[in-house]
Amino acid sequence: MAEKRTVLIVEDEPLIAMMLEDFLDSLGHGIAGTCESVQDAMAKVEEGGFDVAIIDVHLKGEHVWPVADRLTEKGIPFIVATGGHIAPPPRAHENAPVLSKPYTIDSIEPALDAACAAKA
Repeated sequence: MAEKRTVLIVEDEPLIAMMLEDFLDSLGHGIAGTCESVQDAMAKVEEGGFDVAIIDVHLKGEHVWPVADRLTEKGIPFIVATGGHIAPPPRAHENAPVLSKPYTIDSIEPALDAACAAKA
């Protein structure tokens, strides 16, 4: 069985966030919370209490890169979630694992492992 992790979900589409929560729960992981905006995500990152984050590239028209920057500063691994057709990430985040939408339950664990291994 894979290592149990607590995950922060940064996603502005409620149905996608709920599906991701269900997948993570089915895989035995905990959910630290779900954030729908860059502002909410920044506050949750400062609070801490999670092992890894899954961050959607676009949140209500805003790029999520400030959140990725702060996660990097704090040494917290993250996965970039995208529906595709995006501009390349900033150079500082070009090696972050990517989780492509639509998600499948089989794609979650390898992405979590890749993110956490990169920070080990």
